[in-house]
Amino acid sequence: MALHLSGPSTLEGRTVLITGGTGGMGRAIATNFAAAGARVVATDIAEHADVGPGVSYLRYDVTSRSETDAVVEQVTHTHGPIDILVLCAGTISRTPLGDSTDEEWDSIFDVNVRGVVNPTRKLFPQMVERGFGKILACGSIAAKNGGVASGPAYVSAKSAVHGLMRWIAKAGAPHGVYANTLAPGPVETAMWAKVTNNQAPAASAATGVPLGRWGNADDIAQAALFLCSPASNWITGTSLDVSGGMWMD
Repeated sequence: MALHLSGPSTLEGRTVLITGGTGGMGRAIATNFAAAGARVVATDIAEHADVGPGVSYLRYDVTSRSETDAVVEQVTHTHGPIDILVLCAGTISRTPLGDSTDEEWDSIFDVNVRGVVNPTRKLFPQMVERGFGKILACGSIAAKNGGVASGPAYVSAKSAVHGLMRWIAKAGAPHGVYANTLAPGPVETAMWAKVTNNQAPAASAATGVPLGRWGNADDIAQAALFLCSPASNWITGTSLDVSGGMWMD
C-alpha cells in the first residue's frame, strides 16, 4: 500500500492538468496552483486563451476520448507524468423537469459527467501504477440540496460526479490515489451570471448565506489547493462544502 503523510500546502514539482481552465474557478485554481510551485496546464474549448501567469494552455474538448488521449500524451511528453487532475469543465441549465428535452439532458451529461469520466478514466490507471495521484472534481451544493437556481439535469449530473469520486477514492486509496469533490455554493462567475440572466444578485439575498456574502473564485481555489496538496494527505472520498455555510453536514 502506498502511504503518504500530510505536509505543507505546496505543489512544488507537481504536474497539474485542469479542465475548464478559462472559467472563473478554473482560472483561479490554475494561477494559485502555479504560484504554489506546480507545472500547470489549463484546458478548455477555446483555441487560445490567457489563463494566467506561469500557466500553459491547450484546447481540449472533454467530451472526446480521442482528444483526451492526445492532451494527456502531450502534457506527459512536455511536463512529465500528471500528478494532479482538477475537473472544472461544466455547463448549467435551469429548465423545469416537464419542459426539459432529451437534447438538454444529453448536453448537460456530456460535459458535466462524461467530461469527468474521460480524463479520469485515462489518468486513474496511470496514477495507480505510479502509486500517487490526486483527482479533484468541481461538484456542487446542488448535489446535496437539490439545487439553488439550477434545474434537474444539472442536479442529476453533479450528483453523478460526487458518486464517481467516492468510487475512485475507495478504489484508489490502497494505491496512493486520492479523489475528492468540491461542493461550491453560489459563486460569482460567468456561469452564475448565466443562471441569473446577467443580473447581479441583490445584496440583501446574501443574507441567506450565513457568512453574509456570495462566494468568489479565490474561495474555491484555496479549497482546491488544500485538497490537492500534502496538507490533505489523510483526506479522500470527501465532498468539501465551500458555500458560506449554506449547507452544513
